[in-house]
Amino acid sequence: MISPIDYFMSADYTMSDKLLEIMYFLLGLISIYVAIRNLQDKTNEKRIGTFIFWFLLGLMFVLGPWIPSMYTGILMFLMVLSPIFKQVKAGSEPSPTQDEMIKNYKKIGFKVFIPALSIGLFALAAALFTSISPLFGMGVGVVVGIILLMIFSKDNKPIVFLKDGRRMLDIVGPLSMLPTLLAALGAVFTTAGVGDVISDLVSVIIPEGNVVIGIIVYAIGMALFTMVMGNAFAAITVMTVGIGAPFVLAYGADPVIIGSLALTCGYCGTLCTPMAANFNIVPVAVLEMKDDYGVIKNQVLIAGIMLVVQIIMMIVLS
Repeated sequence: MISPIDYFMSADYTMSDKLLEIMYFLLGLISIYVAIRNLQDKTNEKRIGTFIFWFLLGLMFVLGPWIPSMYTGILMFLMVLSPIFKQVKAGSEPSPTQDEMIKNYKKIGFKVFIPALSIGLFALAAALFTSISPLFGMGVGVVVGIILLMIFSKDNKPIVFLKDGRRMLDIVGPLSMLPTLLAALGAVFTTAGVGDVISDLVSVIIPEGNVVIGIIVYAIGMALFTMVMGNAFAAITVMTVGIGAPFVLAYGADPVIIGSLALTCGYCGTLCTPMAANFNIVPVAVLEMKDDYGVIKNQVLIAGIMLVVQIIMMIVLS
């Protein structure tokens, strides 16, 4: 394994990769902070399990590139034991009072949206005008947003952001790791040859050379596989290898149009699955909705309509 010093001094790794590692390191420290705060929280009867989950998660972000993959796998296995045995629980970090929220609104008003917009703007700027990852640009936008909020109000000290970060992570809980785990699962599926297996199965359904049928199966497959994976980015690699490439792109369809619209077909599946926890389950927890699937139920019809629209666009434009 390469040492951190050799990694950051090496010309074999891009500046974008190095900046991302710094960002991951900081995220790991925040997770470890959440772990320690929960361990100190005597009101949390499951503070040991909560500490183990957040500490191991933070440790993987801090040490990820510098330890063998096998050890990372062991840490991940140990990390998920706490959620499996329901030993992760939100701590007692107090929420802002009604008076505090009213006071802050009167002081900041609609300027509060400026820090939020800065996140997207910096991510977009990184993608369009630099070779740096938009993910790091998003991280820079978060830092800029924090600085702006501190300028807007002197009450917004660094500890305020740490406490609110801990409170948000406690609310989201282990679901915060689901998108990352599902994306990793997509890479594993691709390496394991799942795409080839899917290709063999659908070859019976799709007539050779019929691009229209291929597009329909590809698009619906993207939606369905995204519902299983919970992540369209994880699904598209598998489905493109299995269906998109041999049954659509191989017959001259425009890869730019097909690829982009296939991803939006996957997003239609995202709207319909609890596996997309950050979209469909986390809002339920944050808004304290009574129906665990309330978000999904309100999105299914729109998702179905949009899937049909995407398929028509793929057929017409490709």
